[in-house]
Amino acid sequence: MTKQIEFLCFLLFPIHTLSINFNELNLPPQHIPFVFNAFPEIAETCNSEQSCPFKSSLGAKSCWGYERDCDKKSSYHVRPVCPGDHRGWVKTKEAQYDTFYTQADFGYVKEQIDDLMVMCEALYPDDTSLECSKYLRFCRGRNIMLNFTGLVGRGDNLRYKTDILSAGQIGGYCKFYSDRLMKEAEHMSALQSWGPEMVNFVKTPKKPIADGMCDIVIDKPTYIMKLDAAVNMYHHFCDFFNLYASLHVNSTHPSTFTRNNHILVWETFTYDSAFKDAFKAFTENPIWDLKRFRGKVVCFKNAVFPLLPRMIFGLYYNTPLIYGCERSGLFHAFSKHILHSLNIKLHMRTDDRVRVTLLSRGTTYRSILNEKEIVDALLKEDGYYVQRVVYDRTVSFTKQLEITHNTDVFIGMHGAGLTHLLFLPDWAAVFEIYNCEDPNCYADLSRLRGLKYVTWEDKSKLVQQDEGHSPGGGSHAKFTNYSFDVKEFLRLVAKCAEYVRNRQDFQNFVEASLIKMHEEL
Repeated sequence: MTKQIEFLCFLLFPIHTLSINFNELNLPPQHIPFVFNAFPEIAETCNSEQSCPFKSSLGAKSCWGYERDCDKKSSYHVRPVCPGDHRGWVKTKEAQYDTFYTQADFGYVKEQIDDLMVMCEALYPDDTSLECSKYLRFCRGRNIMLNFTGLVGRGDNLRYKTDILSAGQIGGYCKFYSDRLMKEAEHMSALQSWGPEMVNFVKTPKKPIADGMCDIVIDKPTYIMKLDAAVNMYHHFCDFFNLYASLHVNSTHPSTFTRNNHILVWETFTYDSAFKDAFKAFTENPIWDLKRFRGKVVCFKNAVFPLLPRMIFGLYYNTPLIYGCERSGLFHAFSKHILHSLNIKLHMRTDDRVRVTLLSRGTTYRSILNEKEIVDALLKEDGYYVQRVVYDRTVSFTKQLEITHNTDVFIGMHGAGLTHLLFLPDWAAVFEIYNCEDPNCYADLSRLRGLKYVTWEDKSKLVQQDEGHSPGGGSHAKFTNYSFDVKEFLRLVAKCAEYVRNRQDFQNFVEASLIKMHEEL
């Protein structure tokens, strides 16, 4: 199997093996050594070319953590810590760490790579190749045919459909292991796996591209994505996170970390989202949807079917996390990748005040009824720089990220806007004012990102406006508004601020900022 996969990796990218412009690498500078170690020829070229901007990264022994020859000392520098009790999940601290690393860090990527199975074996370069991970959660292939003639007459509102393709409308010329593929087709919901699509795979009588079966041939690598709710930051960033994780699962070639590719959304709606700028971290090209290829037979020289947002035991959404551990290097790397790609930078500090940002909700439910009183009280406190923000369509997404990334204590009610915590600095604290009886969602996301998390501790010190009127009927804490005891609110903010001030990286950043400011005067 190993030899098959190595041969397939060659077939996925057989042309222009190392013809990559250094300026095309879309990575934070601190991530460049990982590419150099994975592809030594790239490092040698950088060393020999005077124009290479990454010479300072040469010689550093670094690996992400999923590579076969990667030892822990050389792996990604942000690693889990497990200070808490595992509550009986495992028997030892070492097992607790390993479990978290496999569930939520680069060990998760390694698991997907180790699970890859050849479904369609190419014997010659013009043949088709396809490999998929367990339950068809991730697939990638070469010279694959997709027949979209069945979309004619089906309209422009196809989303979350499991019948985009029918039998024989995906396939290629190869040694096809049909039984192996069908055995993995257990998770058949739209956003759980690529099973609904891959069960239609067939061996074609001809080579799709070489023998002219295609109306259109796509040369560039194409990521085919089934999206969750693009209107909701929490759910849409599950898409972006899993796309980033899939770059690592697919990292057989340095072009993986460039933006010279296409993204095809698996629906006929025209893609739009308040968070669409995040796609700039992955592609330099417009986002396609299925309308572009309706009625056509399309062949992809390189296609990737990434990890999906609602996989059973996936990562980010409803992830079963072992107790007592926090800080995922994979989530840290994702945060840095997005911030770098969108050119979001930390601002130098002019003083040592803790920057406190209160995210105000311009919505019907979960508003803070005494918000003005709370903000006024915060403004009177020494040692804080306080701002109240509303993240709506009047504030560009990149501006929102800039504000968030320059925040030390991020405060908000339970809601998708708290997903911004992914892009806080490493020393930050998150204060989810009230979790509205959903205690794990943002606590776990904070834990994955490695941030301090605080929420309301004494329900006797809050007032719920009414029982909450769920649109589906019945009462629920998410569908009402709240008032909070101001003194208790200030105490919890102070708890967050104390944590931030005690962080060495915060202290170092403030000190460096003040030194630079004095040097410039």
